[in-house]
Amino acid sequence: MNEQEQKKIKKGGIFIGVAVVLVIAALIGIIIILLLSRNAEPEEEKRNVVITPENVERVLEGITETQETVAPGFYTVTMNTTWRFSTGKEASYDAVVENVETNTNDVYFDIVLESDETKVLYKSPVIPRGGRLEEIILDEPLEAGNYECVVIYHLIDENQNTLSTLRIGLTIIVES
Repeated sequence: MNEQEQKKIKKGGIFIGVAVVLVIAALIGIIIILLLSRNAEPEEEKRNVVITPENVERVLEGITETQETVAPGFYTVTMNTTWRFSTGKEASYDAVVENVETNTNDVYFDIVLESDETKVLYKSPVIPRGGRLEEIILDEPLEAGNYECVVIYHLIDENQNTLSTLRIGLTIIVES
């Protein structure tokens, strides 16, 4: 072999070595990205808080606090399980949801159709302990009829992170 052929072989070896190092670096980068994205939790949607004279100080404190809390083991649901609406676009005349003062967490809830839980009919604001929600207007108007639904309560901490959920059956009646 002459000197020129040896230089070509040497250059080819260096090129292959650099290519192998780049491929390994790319694979390591992809693995790191996949591991980081697998561990990332989706950000939960933050809700507006119903502020009452009784909870205004606590709500303001909650805005500045970042302490973790322990999820409670219970929640007392106070609501009627049949809601009536004159029309699908008007406020219910008998829907009531309360978060009684003896509960340990604020809550919000979503109402979905029992037959299709991807169909969200209503998203509530946060209801603080001692708060009450009435005159509820559905986010998705409904035609006249009876609808079997599910209310999904989210018990939340001060940062609106869901600590646990609770599911309750609900019948919605739209009269006309």
